Amino acid sequence: MREALFIKRNAEKWKKYQHENSPSAEETAERFLELIDDLSYARTFYPRSRVTAWINGITASIYQNVYRNRKEKFGRIYHFWKYEIPYLFKKYHAVFLFTACLFLVSVLMGYFANKQNPDFIRTILGDRYVDMTEANIARGEPFGVYKDENPFSMFVTIALNNIRVAFTIFLGGLTAGLGTIYLLWHNGVMLGSFEEIFFANNVGMQSILVIWIHGTIEISSIVIAGTAGLVMARGILFPGTYSRLQSFKHATRDAVKIMICLVPFFLVAAFLESYVTHLMSNTYSTASSTGLPVWVGILILASSLFLIVWYFVIWPIQLNRRGKFQSTQSLLQRIKLKDA
Repeated sequence: MREALFIKRNAEKWKKYQHENSPSAEETAERFLELIDDLSYARTFYPRSRVTAWINGITASIYQNVYRNRKEKFGRIYHFWKYEIPYLFKKYHAVFLFTACLFLVSVLMGYFANKQNPDFIRTILGDRYVDMTEANIARGEPFGVYKDENPFSMFVTIALNNIRVAFTIFLGGLTAGLGTIYLLWHNGVMLGSFEEIFFANNVGMQSILVIWIHGTIEISSIVIAGTAGLVMARGILFPGTYSRLQSFKHATRDAVKIMICLVPFFLVAAFLESYVTHLMSNTYSTASSTGLPVWVGILILASSLFLIVWYFVIWPIQLNRRGKFQSTQSLLQRIKLKDA
């Protein structure tokens, strides 16, 4: 076959394979085999032709992509946790700070509102839950709510509920952030009012050692979910040099990554609440002789706080100072271009 005819019959196919990604692994394999056949033919009859070099380049590209992706699968996961998530938090540190301050203010509002009006919490949590908590305190089991269920069923229920709450707060970003802000405020007021009950009954410090064993990670994750929601809202409201749709897509991609990283944190929080908080509550129960030493609760609480502050605040700052985010930013840009 003449070289010109060989090129005419196959040029469109080679261009397609060079510029269009394969939709499936099966088609990738078929393309590779076809190219191997074409390359063998070209090397036999046109060994010094530029078309032979062209086919060889396309074939080598497919080969490298297949085997590089296999090697980089776990490397990508490692990079996601070590660099990509910290990079996003450094990128949105102002949004994170705003969200944390908003939630803290709402907690203080709930605490002092209930201090001024002890019935305030009933409008937030309802009479049934408040009456149950007060009854538990009166009979010497202030944290008896954590002993009412099987630990494993508690773990499943709590994990699913926390993830549901977090995603609801996150999706509030679609309302230009108004839904996220309202839900953060509501949860903060509820938490502040709840804590005030224990301080009003002289078991405030005990409540910190019991509730915040799991609450440190759980509440921090709720705040971070709010950050993701406001990141998405920011993309809608402040598109910058992008079109509003492009800005929304980029912001949503970042926000979803933040939400994905929260899943293991919610699982850890649910485990602590179901198994460890359950034991710690016995320490302050007059009806139980078993429980965890106070120092264990302090250690878990301090470790949880250190984990959150280090990973989401200190580590991103350290990486930024070391210049580690330049390669991360380049990788994210390549991913965006590929997705586009």
